[in-house]
Amino acid sequence: MQLEARLAAHLDGRDPLGVWLAALGGIVGFIVVAAAVATRTVWDRFIWQYFWGPVAADAQAARCALRDGSSVELLYSADACTQAQQAGTAVYAEPGYTVVSEIGYMVVLVFMLVGVYLLLQRYDLVTDLSLYYPLVPFMLLGGSLRVLEDATDAAVRAGVEPAIPYPINTLLVSPIIYVTLFVVTLVALVGVRRLERSGRIENGNRALGLVGSAVLALSILYLVGLGITREYVTIYPQMVTLVTVGAIMLAALSWKVIEASWPELRDATGYVGLFVLWGHAIDGIANVITADWLDALGIPGEYFAKHPANRIIIDVTESVQPASLSAAIGTSWPFLVIKMIVASLVLWLFTEEFVEDSQRYALLLLVAVTAVGLGPGTRDMLRVTFGI
Repeated sequence: MQLEARLAAHLDGRDPLGVWLAALGGIVGFIVVAAAVATRTVWDRFIWQYFWGPVAADAQAARCALRDGSSVELLYSADACTQAQQAGTAVYAEPGYTVVSEIGYMVVLVFMLVGVYLLLQRYDLVTDLSLYYPLVPFMLLGGSLRVLEDATDAAVRAGVEPAIPYPINTLLVSPIIYVTLFVVTLVALVGVRRLERSGRIENGNRALGLVGSAVLALSILYLVGLGITREYVTIYPQMVTLVTVGAIMLAALSWKVIEASWPELRDATGYVGLFVLWGHAIDGIANVITADWLDALGIPGEYFAKHPANRIIIDVTESVQPASLSAAIGTSWPFLVIKMIVASLVLWLFTEEFVEDSQRYALLLLVAVTAVGLGPGTRDMLRVTFGI
């Protein structure tokens, strides 16, 4: 039985998308009422502290943000932020993620994936896994757009008026950028499907891939232009070269091992599985180079892990690995190993039966699994490549 039929059976014939929209409206309404009734607890110490505060601080190139009542203060030095956090007199937030925010975003992601699936089902926008490949440029686009926002931060630090001012640039700050990218991709997908169904184009998937590639190229060219014309942006081609070539080699090797061990996975997903591994290899290698090898590559600056998982892995490695070995190979390499193992185990779940049961659902999960690696990885790679 198809997944769509099972959903309809559970909902007693009710419109699944309508039920999902009603649930979304109820959740949003509850949060709004709760924030109005218990502002200090719900808004200040939960929504602002863990979700909006980090985004606002990031979008304004601040090291941290403090909220005291209705006033918000931005701090731009690490020492000032440390003192403010230790004082504990105001609600404290800084760019990046916490365990609380990552759990919250995971819950939101699962809920939104259900809604996206129902939307694709309602309007028959997806029929099989072949749509995956045209979506790859859009996944890369997410990372490049995020670096455009990093460029606005660099402009602010250099005393230059940024091209994308606050608060518009919050649309390009994680995790809001995922919503922005989804809207851009959905508009492009609906557009090419309409053109395809009206007979104006023959292959909607090819057209979608061309649209994504064109927008991606424009964003990269804009960054290159900044690197050529602005002093606060410097191009370091060794970063993008090492990450891209290294990811291709590592993904190809991993895929060969998987093909030899689980040929049924190759039959179920085709080369989509290879792209999934490549996306997570990009993320893992970019993190390792950024954390441990920038000096060796002649790239100045310091970049800090914003995800708790990265920081935990580095801290654990530092505590158990001999200091001499840490000095030689760094402390972030386990992140790459874990990324590739987890990505391989996730792919192992995609059997032929699972994929055939619902091509839409399988596509959605594969895109999501790829995007959570390729998006952040592309951002890290390009951010260092352009020195911002």
